[in-house]
Amino acid sequence: MELDEKIYLYLLFILPIVGVFFLLNLYWKRKKQREFGDLDLVKKLSPESSVFKPVLKLVVMLLALVGIIFGLVNPKIGTKMEKVKREGIDIVFAMDVSKSMLAEDVAPSRLEKSKQIVSQLINELGSDRIGIVAYAGSAFPVLPITTDYGVAKMFLQSMNTDIVSSQGTSLVEAIKLSSTYFDDKSKTSKLLILISDGEDHSEGAEEAAAEANKQGMKIITIGVGTEKGSTIPLKVNGIVQSFKRDKNNEVVITKMNPESLKAIAKATKGGYVNGNNTKEVLYFVKNALNNIQKTEFESTQMADFQSQFQWFLGFAFVLLFLDVFFLERKTKWVRKLNLFNEKE
Repeated sequence: MELDEKIYLYLLFILPIVGVFFLLNLYWKRKKQREFGDLDLVKKLSPESSVFKPVLKLVVMLLALVGIIFGLVNPKIGTKMEKVKREGIDIVFAMDVSKSMLAEDVAPSRLEKSKQIVSQLINELGSDRIGIVAYAGSAFPVLPITTDYGVAKMFLQSMNTDIVSSQGTSLVEAIKLSSTYFDDKSKTSKLLILISDGEDHSEGAEEAAAEANKQGMKIITIGVGTEKGSTIPLKVNGIVQSFKRDKNNEVVITKMNPESLKAIAKATKGGYVNGNNTKEVLYFVKNALNNIQKTEFESTQMADFQSQFQWFLGFAFVLLFLDVFFLERKTKWVRKLNLFNEKE
């Protein structure tokens, strides 16, 4: 079962409040009756007055409120499974999470800028399947191929420079791991969008890209950072404590290297775009996607949840209708039941 609007469950707190008001009203009535005179005499003067009927009306009203609240919540029950076919391509986002991505030559930082770019690109997608890879000195699978963009964004925002223990930047490892995300037997178009500052500390990136091209992969590279470069701030609780230094205790200046990224893109007949301007990236990638052939995915089983609010609202309205006929005076069947010892 799935609840559509869980926030309305807070309205259930109204029920005990109504119960308290009922008890306070009952106490007030008894108090006034005592002030009027002897309780036994009051009962004799109003023989048709019932203790049970007000309680019954309260229970009916509370049940009706419960029905209305659950109608607003709109519970959904999976009643059937249906096959859904999608048409698109498989896309893997490979994100550089090395320490150099903490540089702030691009606001707010290279890493945060990369997250913004990927998030905006996901917003532009339709029925494409996506996956996410993080890499530094080695590569790490963050999210397998999926059509759930909401989950993808959640994983994307949680990415940081501590997700991969091996430092450095290995574009080779990023390409190799990303290629495992794609099904070799599938005819679906394969696209790798690689985001980095291009500071590759390994060799063989072009060869890895050429090998990926043989498998039908196309690579688009996005460079984030400036060629002028910047220091790498080391922060604690958002406050800069120091800057990253090398073995000689010199402050490290990290610079974007677009040439390595261009070479990788060229090896797969893809393309390179500077990521400092998000609008340019979106325009570039959107045009690239329009030129890639889309394929119909295999049928996927998806639960079809059906709304059940009408049953709860119907139940509530029936009770409210019956409540109109529940008078507070005794009826014959109530006298026979003698609830609350109302007979002397």
